[in-house]
Amino acid sequence: MRLNRSTDIGLRVLMLCAARDDRLTVDDLSEALAVPRNHLAKVVQTLQHRGLLETVRGRGGGVRLAAAGLGESVGALVRSLEGAAEVVDCDGDPPCPLRGNCRLRGALRLAQEAFYAALDPITIGDLAAPPVRETLLSIGRRP
Repeated sequence: MRLNRSTDIGLRVLMLCAARDDRLTVDDLSEALAVPRNHLAKVVQTLQHRGLLETVRGRGGGVRLAAAGLGESVGALVRSLEGAAEVVDCDGDPPCPLRGNCRLRGALRLAQEAFYAALDPITIGDLAAPPVRETLLSIGRRP
């Protein structure tokens, strides 16, 4: 299974913010993650609406992890960010001629849920714990 780029960026933003006590700007995050600023800003906005990030506008502003962020389940977050899309699109245009009697869709749905279930007990705080924390702390710092 492959995650959407936005989901990947969202997880990385949360990990960076979890490792840092200070605020990071969208520009810092964009540079650290090598992601276009506009795309990163949309991801940050989504995470803020979910209550995982706090944002402050203006001079001295930036992004930091909200209180709920550390305990957020990675599985629940990925489910939410990925949406209801299935691994295969049997009902596309044109629809798959095998969809009426095919067992592949059900098997892939089970595999997808197993993927999410494996991520359920892992939190954002777990992802940012040492030794990863030291690497994350160095990102976005200017010498």
